[in-house]
Parts: sequence; structure tokens; C-alpha cells
Amino acid sequence: MLGQIAGLSFEKDEVGSEILDNLIKEAFKLNASDIHIDPTPSGLSVRFRIDGSLHRLPSIHLERHPEIVSRIKILAGLRIDEHRKAQDGRIRFDLIGSDGFVDIRISTAPSYHGESVVLRMLYDKDEAMSLQSLGFSESNLAKIKRAMGKTGGMILATGPTGSGKTTTLYSILKELNTEDASIITIEEPIEYSIHGIRQIQVDYGSQMNFANGLRSILRQDPNIIMVGEIRDRETAAIAVNAALTGHLLLSTLHTNDAASALPRLMDMGIEPFLLASTFNLAINQRLVKKICLNCRTKFDVGDSQRKTLEELLNKSLRDIVFYKGLGCDRCHQSGYSGRTLVAEVLALNEEIRRLIVEKKTAGEIRQRAVKNGMPPLLSDGIAKASLGITSLEEALRVGYE
Repeated sequence: MLGQIAGLSFEKDEVGSEILDNLIKEAFKLNASDIHIDPTPSGLSVRFRIDGSLHRLPSIHLERHPEIVSRIKILAGLRIDEHRKAQDGRIRFDLIGSDGFVDIRISTAPSYHGESVVLRMLYDKDEAMSLQSLGFSESNLAKIKRAMGKTGGMILATGPTGSGKTTTLYSILKELNTEDASIITIEEPIEYSIHGIRQIQVDYGSQMNFANGLRSILRQDPNIIMVGEIRDRETAAIAVNAALTGHLLLSTLHTNDAASALPRLMDMGIEPFLLASTFNLAINQRLVKKICLNCRTKFDVGDSQRKTLEELLNKSLRDIVFYKGLGCDRCHQSGYSGRTLVAEVLALNEEIRRLIVEKKTAGEIRQRAVKNGMPPLLSDGIAKASLGITSLEEALRVGYE
């Protein structure tokens, strides 16, 4: 059990504030991304999300539930007398000592047995915000750098929730954040505070949604704009207009591959000729677990699976070696430690622009992009598996999503 490995145990007479402090400190040590606190009839269930997977800790006595939730609400400035509505807030938690502090996003929600709470750990580490450290291949990184060098147009990060899209955009913004650049963002919520960048929080109570926020931003003389997500027709129209009038615009879309971002915007009412003129780049990405270097070993996939992979990728894998983690104390017997991304990056050229104007499907655009040299998601995953960065299992998992 992870709680035993982490050295955590909870006594019945331990007060809620002490339990919460210990949970946050332990989550920080284990580099957990989230802490889930859920009341059940038998006790308070606590789980850490580490490298994308949830791990259960020893349960906490149910009597501590009101204390822990109240403590969280007080720290986050939420209403402690409101139990029937969801609330969102933020905490800056002092870790005491050389670790400094960690920002935590709070979300409470009513459930059948009481309020559940999720704490999202926001690690403000410089290395985590470096574009080079995220895991892009050299060819994909070069495409992104070329798009970043333009003074206008759109760069979109696509993929499902939790695929690292916002982290990628933040990393791009950090590199673009120079003294002569005016950068403004509109986000929901603001994940990280970046010095030198004006960041605006979406606030539906004051009518500050993505569309209205983007309108306001355009009157603030920006060079570069980041919109947290393009999710409706109005926001899409304003974003494309901004990209067309000399602003470099970054945003996210929920699509399964890079090519699907183009028809998705057309479905939102964007004219194909405008899209062809403004669209620069689409990054589709997923997060995969990295093999623990302490227990990594070579792995023979077998002739049958190798043949299947060769047919999928249309190339020989005869001399390729794959790896897996055996599991050790350092990785809590999981065989994995940390995460990296796999990606496909669609950079527009004249041929792709013509397909957009002709209103071709995402499949046709994707097929042409692959023929023109775009490695698909699965290929990037297999390449990282062959380098021993991730496992073949992880590469296939995201490649077939």
C-alpha cells in the first residue's frame, strides 16, 4: 500500500489540521499531482495521483472529515457554512524549510456521504516549464520553434483533459516572455503565475468569460495572447480575428488528433479561407509514464507482436530493442517514475492550406500530413519506447486512444 511505503499513518485522535499538513507534505515528496479526499460509510478515503495513476492510502477516521474540510476551506477563503454547492479556491501552502511553498487548487463538491475535496498540486518549478524538457522530439521541437518565431497566427495544443496541453503552452510563453513582448492570458483557472505576463482569470459572475476577456485583451496592445480554451463559436471568431490582425495566439482544443482541430474550428463557424490564413500549428499530445531508470531492463516483444507493429508503422523494427521496469523501492514497485509526453505536430504548408480551403475531412488532412513527413502519435510513442524512455505498453495505450 502506498501509504505504508510513504510512511503515512493516521491516528484516531490526530486533529484535522495535522492530517492535512502531513498529506500535503507527503504528496509533495512523492510528486503527486492530486490528492483525492472522499467520505465513505467506513471512513475517509484518501488517494494520491502519481504519474497519472491513483494510489490509495490508509483510510482516515470519519470523525476527522469536518475538521479537514473546514481547514481546507478556511485556507482557500471558501465558505465553511456552504455544503450543498461546489466551491473552488486556491491555497499557497508553506512547506517549511528549503522546499519553500506549493500552490494548490481546491475543488469541493457535495456527494452522497458528505463533501469530497480534490487538491491539485501546482508545482512551480522552472525545469517543468522548459519546452526542451517536456519530451518533444527534435523534429517536432523545430516545428514549434518556427511557429513561435512568427508575429501572427495560431498555435493550438490539442488532446484530452490531463494531457499536458496547458503546460506546453506555458512553456512556449516562458520562451516568448522577453522585455519587448506584451503577453496577456485569459485562463480558467490560472494554473501558474508567470512573472512579466498579465494573466486574467475567467469570472462568469462578472461576465468575464473567454470571449469578453479576449475582447478586453485586444484593447491592451498585446503581441501574444493565450486563451485557456476555445470552446464556442464566439471565442473562436474573436481568436481567429486576433490571429489575422498581427497577434500570435495560443489556445487549446479538445480533439483526438492534430488534424481534427481544423474541421473543429470550421464547425464553430470559421470560414475555411480565414483558417487557412491564420492557422500555424497544431500540437496533439498525451502523457506517458517513464520507465524507472533504477530497474529498467530490456524486453523481448516476440515475433508476432513485432510483426503487428511493423505493419502498423510500415517500417522494420528488426533491430529495435524495447524496455520495461521490473519494479523497485525507488519507484514503489511500479516500474515507472515520472511522465513525459508523446506528440504529433501538424505544421501547415501550402498543400494543407489548400485542403482546408477545399473543406477536406480531418482524415484526409491527417493522411496528407503523414505523407508529408508528420510522425503520428503512435510513431512518436514507439520511438520513445525504443529509447527506453517509456514502455511499449504505454506507447500503445496512447497511440490507440
